[in-house]
Order: sequence, then structure tokens, then C-alpha cells
Amino acid sequence: MGVRLGARRRQGAEDDLAVAHEINVTPFIDVMLVLLIIFMVAAPLATVDLGVDLPASTAAPQPRPDKPVYLTVQSDLTLAIGESPVARDALDAALQGATNGNKDERIFLRADKAVSYGELMAVMNLLRNAGYLKIALVGLDGRDAP
Repeated sequence: MGVRLGARRRQGAEDDLAVAHEINVTPFIDVMLVLLIIFMVAAPLATVDLGVDLPASTAAPQPRPDKPVYLTVQSDLTLAIGESPVARDALDAALQGATNGNKDERIFLRADKAVSYGELMAVMNLLRNAGYLKIALVGLDGRDAP
């Protein structure tokens, strides 16, 4: 006498547990709607707006040193340290005199609105080549801007 293993059907029960062959699409639709909302919110944030007017800033002003060193780029691309004009080739020597040879002193760079970005980068490269790596860009306070 052997014991027969396997599924046995009760007498009189045809298919008590019928297998549903349908896919429940409700969770799929819920996930798709959530993804749609995420992409609808994130898409405008990923675009780049090119309307740039940078000289004004609303950042809290940082404390200034007692005697800051200002390097100014005027609209005609001439340079000045403080109030005295300086030639581009003499910038290194003029900065040495203004900072007493301290290359770690922060240089405050001011530029006219008419100065192009490329010219401003050229002046920053001159500062870097002279060994001054701490550069602060100076702009108008956003509350005072016209």
C-alpha cells in the first residue's frame, strides 16, 4: 500500500480556486501618473534661462577688511588699483605693493557693466598668474540696484 501524493480533488468541487488570468493595471497606472507629475514639475527646472544681468546681488554683504584692495576694470578696459591707474603689464608689481607681498590677501574685483565676460576672465587670469587666488567679485546690493 502506497500513499499517493499529489493534488486530490474533493468530490463535488470543480474549481474552487479559479486562477485569474487578468493583469491588475491599477498599480501600473498609479506609478505612471506619479512619474508623469514628477516629469511635469522637473522639466521647467531643467531649462536654462539666458536673460543675464549680473552686477546686482541680494546676498548678505560680507565683512570687509580694514583696508581692502580694489582692482577696477573700467568700461574702456583700463585697470586701477584703488584710485591709481595701472598698466596690465605692471599689475603684478602694483599688487605686490598694495598687498605688501601677501598673496593670500583677498582682491576685490570691480568691473563696469559694459566690460565683456571675456575681458573680465582675462583680468582674473592676470591675477591668478600673479599668484593671487582669493578674488571677490563686487556688485551692487540688490536693494540699491536701479
